[in-house]
Amino acid sequence: MTDFPGIANEELTPCVEDYSLLTDLYQLTMAACYTGEGLEERRASFELFVRKLPEGFGYLIAMGLAQALAYLEKFRFSSSQIEALQATGIFAGVSDRFWSVLESGRFTGDVWAVPEGTAVFANEPLLRVEAPLWQAQLVETYLLNTLNYQTLIATRAARIRDVAGQEAQLLEFGTRRAFSPQASIWAARAALAAGFDATSNVLAALQLGEKPSGTMAHALVMAISATEGSEDEAFEAFHRYFPGSPLLIDTYDPLDAAKRLAAKVNSGKMKLKGIRLDSGDLAALSKQVRSLLPDVSIIASGDLDEQEIQRLKAAKAEIDAYGVGTRLVTGEPINGVYKLVEIDGIPVMKQSQGKMTYPGRKQIFRSFAGNKQLVADRLGLAEEETLAGEKPLLQLYLQAGKRIQPPESLATIRQRTAASIASLPAETRRLQNPNSATITISHRLQELIEKTQKNQC
Repeated sequence: MTDFPGIANEELTPCVEDYSLLTDLYQLTMAACYTGEGLEERRASFELFVRKLPEGFGYLIAMGLAQALAYLEKFRFSSSQIEALQATGIFAGVSDRFWSVLESGRFTGDVWAVPEGTAVFANEPLLRVEAPLWQAQLVETYLLNTLNYQTLIATRAARIRDVAGQEAQLLEFGTRRAFSPQASIWAARAALAAGFDATSNVLAALQLGEKPSGTMAHALVMAISATEGSEDEAFEAFHRYFPGSPLLIDTYDPLDAAKRLAAKVNSGKMKLKGIRLDSGDLAALSKQVRSLLPDVSIIASGDLDEQEIQRLKAAKAEIDAYGVGTRLVTGEPINGVYKLVEIDGIPVMKQSQGKMTYPGRKQIFRSFAGNKQLVADRLGLAEEETLAGEKPLLQLYLQAGKRIQPPESLATIRQRTAASIASLPAETRRLQNPNSATITISHRLQELIEKTQKNQC
C-alpha cells in the first residue's frame, strides 16, 4: 500500500488497496456533508447512462462491469488512508462520525446492470447502484472511469468487427497509444470481449488467459540490415527464431521485398505464413503482394479504424487481418454520467436545460421480432411488469455487497456482443448517419416525470 504523507511516489501507480481514494474530492466532501446532516444511511439509487451517443454512433456496447464489481467488493478505507485525508486539513470541520463511517464502512448495496456485450442507447442505464447514500456517492468516479472507457473501446471494436467481417483476423495494437498502462489493459480486454482475436499487450493477454499476438518492428529490420548486410538477413534471422510470425516488409521497398520473399517461397527455401504492411497505399500494395505471394496471409496496420477498413474493403484490398491501435484506444469519449434518481423512496430528477434526467429506478424492456431483430426498447420503472415479447435487460449482480452471479468468460461476452450487433437494424449499424433504435417511455415513467417536475418546482 502507498505511504501517503509527504512521501513522493514517482511511479504514480495506484494499488488495488488504494482504489477507494481514486475518486474526485467532491465525492468525499459530499459524503462528509451527508454524514453531518444524518443522511449517510438513507437508501439512494444512482443510475449510470449516456445522455447522447458520440457523433456517428448508432449504439454503444456496454463494457467494464467486471472491473466495477471487483472494485465494489473490495471497497474500504484503511487507517493510513484516513490519516492521509485528515492531514490535508480539508476536512477539519467535519464530524467525527464521518471518520467512523469510513473506517468501518464497506459497500453493502445492490448493483443492477446490463450484461457486458449488450447494445444500449442514449438515456438507458448501463448500471444502477442502490446503497446507503454515502456509499453510492463515493463510488461514482471509479464506476464512470471503467464503464466509460471500456464501453468506448468495446463499441469501436464491435464496429470494426462488423465492418471487417467474421472472416478477418483483428489484432489489438493500442498499448503504446492508450492513455495509461491501466487503460492499455482495459482497452485490450474490451477489444477482445467485443470481437477482436488477439492483443499484442503481453500482460493483458496473460492476465486474461489469452495468447499474445504480434509481428516485428522496423527497428529489427534496420538494425540487422545495418550490421549483417541486408533486409533479407533480417527476414531470415527473425524467421529462424519465430517461423510462424509475419514479416514486416515495408521498411524500404515492400514490392521488392515481396518479390525476393516469393522467390524463396517458390524455391522451397522458406515457408512463410504472413507479411505485414504498415504504410503506403494499402489497397494497391495488398493486391500486388497477393499476386506475388498468393498463399501468404496479409496483415495491414497503420492508423486504421472502422472507416478506413470500410474503404479498404470497398477497394477490394487483399487483406486477411488488421492490426488496430491508436484509433481504437483513443477518440471521442463516452460521456457517461451517474445521477441520483431516488432517495429514501422519493423519486428525484435533474431539470437543467439539456441535462434533464428521468426520475425513479428504471428497467430497459427490449422487444425482438421473430428473426431476433431488435424492434424497440421501452424505458420503464423497475417495478413494472414485463410485457409479452419483451426482455428486461438490467440484472442483479451484487446484493448486499455480495456477488450473486459468477464472473463471465471473454468468450461468453464476445458471443453476446456478436449477437447484440446482429440483432440491430442495418440503419443503426451503419457508419454514416446511423439511426439509433426506437426508444419509448412507459406510461408510468411519463406520469412520474410529470409528477416529479411539479413537486420539485
